[in-house]
Amino acid sequence: MSPLHTAERVSDRDASDNYVFQRSILAYHEAASLVAGDVLEIGTGMGYGIDVVAPAADRFVTVDKNVPALRKPLPANAEFRRMTVPPIEFPDGSFDCAISLQVIEHIARDKEFVREVSRVLRSGGRFIVSTPNAPMSLTRNPWHVREYTALQLTELLQGCFSEVECRGVFGNDRIMEYYAANKAGVERITRFDPLDLQHRLPAWMLRLPYDLLNRLNRRRLLAGNRSLTSSITMDDYCVAPYGEGCFDLFCIARK
Repeated sequence: MSPLHTAERVSDRDASDNYVFQRSILAYHEAASLVAGDVLEIGTGMGYGIDVVAPAADRFVTVDKNVPALRKPLPANAEFRRMTVPPIEFPDGSFDCAISLQVIEHIARDKEFVREVSRVLRSGGRFIVSTPNAPMSLTRNPWHVREYTALQLTELLQGCFSEVECRGVFGNDRIMEYYAANKAGVERITRFDPLDLQHRLPAWMLRLPYDLLNRLNRRRLLAGNRSLTSSITMDDYCVAPYGEGCFDLFCIARK
């Protein structure tokens, strides 16, 4: 068995991540269909979105506080910069589009972050942001500063952008089958927390047990139904106008 690693950084390198990875890669494909010109990505992560989005851009800059272990060289039109945001260390009006997928929930100063994104965009520029839909979360994630409802994220973006469209990432029946099994697994674990310590203890105390239990639960689901877990593709998800039951919020804001 491969070593356990944080459940926050999913990839295609661990089969137990497939359910989440395919949802994440779909968001990159959706973002790629919406961008053009000079494009900034905030939150490189494992780097699997680079080859999806870079071909849609004239220039693609991706930033992260950690240097990703990329499997191959960056495309000719792409560059990586190590950066902790906010602030965003680029001049005003540097980009036509910005994307930030599954990142904003980790940022304490979210209002400043959104202001900085708006600042580095040109007039008419687009900001594409995805984040977990809070009502669909199964437990507290101690790696997240907060999670958003559609109304909360829309209002945050409206503070700096003239137009905001909120969509959602939905799953088909196969996805909902996995979600139900995952939910049952989480409930089996949280029954051992009758005092609701997951919502009472400071986040730093919960991160290691969260990672271990989340990873073990994913691997249990893989072992119990490998054919379902392994066969999920991004086509089992779709992006559609926001509605209850979406797994992630997917917002498009225009400056």
